This record gives sequence, C-alpha cells and structure tokens, in this order.
Amino acid sequence: FAEFDDAANLLAANPDATTISIDEPVEIPKNQHSRLQEPGREEDDELLGTDDSDKTELLAGQKKSAPFWTFDYYQTFFDVDTYQVLDRIKGSVFPVPGKNFVRLYIRSNPDLYGPFWICATLVFTIAVSGNLSNFFIHLGKPTYHYVPEFRKVSIAATTIYAYAWLVPLALWGFLMWRNSKVMNIVSYSFLEIVCVYGYSLFIYIPTAILWIIPQEVVRWVLMIFSLCLSGSVLVMTFWPAVRDDNRRVALVTVGTIVLLHALLSVGCLAYFFDAPEVEVPAPIIPTQNATVITKS
Repeated sequence: FAEFDDAANLLAANPDATTISIDEPVEIPKNQHSRLQEPGREEDDELLGTDDSDKTELLAGQKKSAPFWTFDYYQTFFDVDTYQVLDRIKGSVFPVPGKNFVRLYIRSNPDLYGPFWICATLVFTIAVSGNLSNFFIHLGKPTYHYVPEFRKVSIAATTIYAYAWLVPLALWGFLMWRNSKVMNIVSYSFLEIVCVYGYSLFIYIPTAILWIIPQEVVRWVLMIFSLCLSGSVLVMTFWPAVRDDNRRVALVTVGTIVLLHALLSVGCLAYFFDAPEVEVPAPIIPTQNATVITKS
C-alpha cells in the first residue's frame, strides 16, 4: 500500500493535482486519429477487404491446418452448406455495382464445392445441348442420320476445367509478382480466385440450355448478355486489386481477363452449337452397261 500513501501525501501537498489510473485506456484525440488515415482509402479498404474487421475475423477463425497429404486438409475446401452456395450463386448472377465478390461472399470461407459442381454441370449441359441443337437443326432432312457425339463431353470438360484452373493460377502468380513490386497491390489467395471464376461460370448453364433454340441471332444475344454479366463479376473483383498499380498494367490485366472470358464464350458457342452442313450425296442413276454418277 506504499503507492496509496505516496498518492495521499501528494494530494495533501497539492490539492489541484490530478491522478491517472494505469487501468484506464489512453484516448487518442480525434484530430490525431484522422491524420493517421489517408483520405480516400476507407473506400478502398472496404472494397478490398483489408480493414481491421477482416483481420479480426480471420484471426478469430484461424485453426491449425492439417498436412496437405491428409484427407482433413482437402475436406476444409468443401466445408460449405447449401445456403452459402446458393448465396454465392445469387451474387454471381446479380452482381452489385461497386461491391467486391470476394469481400461479400468468399473471404469468410472460400470453397471448391461450388466451382467443381458448377463446372461439371456446365460440361454436361454444353455437350448435351450441343447434340440436341445439331439434331433440331437437321430434323426432317431425309439424308440426315443422327449420331450422338460423345467426344463433345471430353472436349467440353478439358476446355472448362482448364479455363477454371489454369487462368486463376496464372492470375494468382501475376498478382503475387506485382505485389513484390508495388506495395499497394492486394494479392488474393489462389483458392479465392478459383472460387470467383467457378461461380462466375454459373450463368452459362441456363444460357447453354437456351442455345438449343435454332436462331443464330438469339444465341448471340444470349451469349453477349451472359458474357457481360459474368465478366462484370470478374472486373469488379480484380479491378480494385490492381488499380493502384501502373495505369497501363492495370488496364492490360483487366482487359486480358475479359478477353479470355470472351474467348471461352465465343469458342463454346461456335464449336458446340454451330452445326456443320449435311452433305447430300449425288444421286446414282443405274444403266444397262455401267453406273453413271451425275454431279449436282
């Protein structure tokens, strides 16, 4: 109790003195706190998800990760419920302008369950719809014999899964490289980028079903609509991460993302749904001595 005796003696000597308790937090003046924050960065932190709330959320949810050769390590990538998957699908179909898809839906719990099944469903939808489209286009032609093209399933699977994995891998490596050169660049994790690309492909499932309609104009309108909708999810997600970089580098990065997405859309429509013309064989006219083939 020596401290209390010293304090009592000081107060007796100087009644106007004030005491400070070490248990009380020291308040920072508001003007000093405002100087610590740069103007205009609060919106960037909100879009990129780099504010203190994200750090607290991530630190609170940290768990000891299992070794990568165990089943428990990969089980965490599929630890998602139906409501979360549906919510992320809804966010990819109805993007909110000015909102980051990773910040709103992915960052708390990125998963591979939704992207895997979306890509698998899209593969079979494109292959089956492409065969049905070819059948309906040539329906009623006497010289046409329908043969299902099962090779379209393997081609669609190779194309879709290569795009959903290799492009995110390249983008993740590029962001990591730019992050080592520019401090303001925010690098998403590889799992987050795969998740964004996987959910952005969902809009092509109903679009591929509607591509069965044998009208070229309708197909291209549906393709452009789906491209703009899914491409906007990618742009609004990755533009806030690269806009602090060199202006030309940022524009080229976003332009490359949109270009690869457009090539996937146009390629699927052109290969799987533009059916080749059926060649009509020339009629054979039998004669007494030989067979004469007339050319049309």
